[in-house]
Amino acid sequence: MTTATANETYTVPRINDTAPDFTAETTQGTIRLHEWIGDGWAILFSHPKDFTPVCTTELGYMAKLQPEFAKRNTKIIGLSVDPVTNHSKWAADIEETQGAKVNYPMIGDPQLKVAKLYGMLPGDAGETSEGRTPNDNATVRTVFVIGPDKKIKLQLSYPMSTGRNFDEILRVVDSLQLTAKHQVSTPVNWKPGDDVIISGAVSNEEAAKKYPHGWKTLKPYLRVVAQPK
Repeated sequence: MTTATANETYTVPRINDTAPDFTAETTQGTIRLHEWIGDGWAILFSHPKDFTPVCTTELGYMAKLQPEFAKRNTKIIGLSVDPVTNHSKWAADIEETQGAKVNYPMIGDPQLKVAKLYGMLPGDAGETSEGRTPNDNATVRTVFVIGPDKKIKLQLSYPMSTGRNFDEILRVVDSLQLTAKHQVSTPVNWKPGDDVIISGAVSNEEAAKKYPHGWKTLKPYLRVVAQPK
C-alpha cells in the first residue's frame, strides 16, 4: 500500500491508472480499499470538511441513490478530511435535513493521507485536518469511479459552491458497464435504452454477425445501432 509523505508530489489518478490502495478508518470500521471493492464497481467521492452545506445535500442524495447503485453492483464510499467521530455526528444532520440515512461508509482522513494519495492535496499540506478550513481543502471535491479491475474509469472535480450531479454519475456507470460488456460507445447525452455507436474496432463483417437486424451508417466511422440487451 502506498502512502503520501510531505516531500512527495502526488497527482490526481487519471483514467486507466490503478486506484491507489489504502487502509483507513470509516464509519463502518477499518477497510482496505481494493479488498472492500471486491469484484464489483465503486464510487469514491470526497469532501473538504464535515458540516459543510453543499456536501450535506450531496451525501443525502447519494444515500437516496444507493439502492440504484447497488442494483449495478456498485458500492459507494465517501471521504472527508475530518475524524470518523465527526462523520457520525454529521450523518445525523444529513438525515434530519435531507430525509435520508447514510448507510454507506465515510472515510475519516484527519491526517490527510488519502487526500494526498489521490492528489487532492499537495504533499506539504501538513499532517492534520485540525485548524484547516473548507477553503484550505477546497480541492478535496473529486468523484472517482473505480472498476472491478481497480482501475480509475472516471474522475471529476467540482468547486465547493456547485453541488455535484450524481444522476450523471449513475448515467456514467450505466455507460461504463454497457461499453465494458459490448464493443460499443455511448453518444452525447445518451440515456439507457438509447441507440449506441459500434466500436471502430468492430469490422462491418463482425458487426453483421453481432447485429443481424442492421445499423445506420452516418459515416464509415459513425455506425449507430440499437442498444444491446
